[in-house]
Amino acid sequence: MEPSRISRPFFRRGPDYRMGEDRSFAEVRAQFALAGVKVGAWVSSEEQQLAANLVFDALADLAWVMKVPPELLGLRGNLQLAFGTRGQRNVQAHYEPATRILALAKNAGAGALAHEFWHAFDHHIARHLYPDAGPRELASHLWLTERRQHPHPLNQKLSALLQTVLLSRDAMEPSDYVRRAIALDEQRSSLYFSQPTELLARAFESWVQDSAEITNHYLVSGTQKSTAAKQGAFPQGEHRRRCAMAFADYFSALGAALSGG
Repeated sequence: MEPSRISRPFFRRGPDYRMGEDRSFAEVRAQFALAGVKVGAWVSSEEQQLAANLVFDALADLAWVMKVPPELLGLRGNLQLAFGTRGQRNVQAHYEPATRILALAKNAGAGALAHEFWHAFDHHIARHLYPDAGPRELASHLWLTERRQHPHPLNQKLSALLQTVLLSRDAMEPSDYVRRAIALDEQRSSLYFSQPTELLARAFESWVQDSAEITNHYLVSGTQKSTAAKQGAFPQGEHRRRCAMAFADYFSALGAALSGG
């Protein structure tokens, strides 16, 4: 049988939420208010236990960085998690808007959870930001269409976040981050790096990885020293810091609103 890559340790620095005890995927579902968890038939019991612990810690770390209640990650009970099933060739992880499933590959999903969670959140929040959003549309894509937004203080912060990532400081032209992404796509004759949904996902995972409080390589990796990072695929320098401030401002306000603060 193929050795599982999830058997190797992933560096992590953060609170001991589990108090040294194992957690099951049932407990992952309950703790983060997920709609469900599906585990592939070819995932052994040992692999499943290790993965449940890794996912529990990763989601708890994500909630910690975002400063939101853990149950927010379930996106009002709409998000499902799949592990070791629904895999796609050469894909670490992916999010399916049609089914609202975030799927992690058994042997290659590590480091992609934060990125894919943003896609799920981007999809979930679209109908709150845009009343006429379609069932599969994402907020970051709709933002560029200048469609009518639902007026709300949180939506104003979200719109400011999107603007910070995608536009220059004076909001008159694309940010340097967007320009680099366009250049990367031109080099590859593809359309991936410069898609607004991907631009926001990479900016989000950069913020998560830069956290001074948490380090979790199962949750996120590669935004600082990877080949893609060296090629400019992630926000850099002063712009990266402004993006981080915008993410922190929005999610701290969202967390406070959900906590009644």
